[in-house]
Amino acid sequence: MMLKQPVVLALAGVLMCVSLSACSKDGKDEKSAEAAADAITSTAVGTEAVKGIAGMNNERKQVSYMIGMDIAKSLKEIEKEIDISMVSKGLADQMAGKSLINEAQHKEIQVAFTAKLQAHAEKVAAELPAKNKAAGEAFLAKNKTAEGVITTASGLQYQVLRQGSGAKPATDDAMVKVHYKGTLLDGTPFDSSYDRNEPADFSLVQVVPGWAEGVKLMSVGSKYKLWIPSELGWGETGSPPVIGPNATVVFEVELLETKPASPAAE
Repeated sequence: MMLKQPVVLALAGVLMCVSLSACSKDGKDEKSAEAAADAITSTAVGTEAVKGIAGMNNERKQVSYMIGMDIAKSLKEIEKEIDISMVSKGLADQMAGKSLINEAQHKEIQVAFTAKLQAHAEKVAAELPAKNKAAGEAFLAKNKTAEGVITTASGLQYQVLRQGSGAKPATDDAMVKVHYKGTLLDGTPFDSSYDRNEPADFSLVQVVPGWAEGVKLMSVGSKYKLWIPSELGWGETGSPPVIGPNATVVFEVELLETKPASPAAE
């Protein structure tokens, strides 16, 4: 995520379909019922899969609730478009083999709704660059007045969290060893050497301009906070799936070591 090579932003409309099926004939065919019971050890009796969950004193209840959670997660992005009571009815009717719509109607509804989701996704994608740009500019205009924040001629903003006393990167292609964390303006993380519990090594020519500019200001032992405008970051392309087009990003960086570029790397 740190590297400056752009990833082409492709618009993709995704419709998540949850399909649960079961075969039952209302207990009329005892042999079929017995075969189904033998296929999977019954979850209706016996100990819980997880102990101590209130109201779920057997595995069937726990599994059923877990499946309900998974369905809800898959539908979260379209929750305003659906009627939960009808989702429940559709699930129950399909399981009972008495659906109120036939396959042709199912397909027609699915195609129409998929087209609606695609149109919405395209609209959001078209508006996102301008929305992110405006949000970034508004944030930076306010942030530059905060105590300790310095704005460079390029528009990069930084704050010294800890000032080191070591050497600074000597050249534009210097190698650096750093610990860092990158987030969006709303705090959403997108990359962190801390999470990997391992510092990262980079040449400053490998990273986005704002990150390179900020690190070149630092002495070994320093820790800075960088606010990188989109034009000094990933620009109109962004870096999907987290960094959107024209997004302003935030980094906390610790400079652990710097050395000249390796001739072999060139």
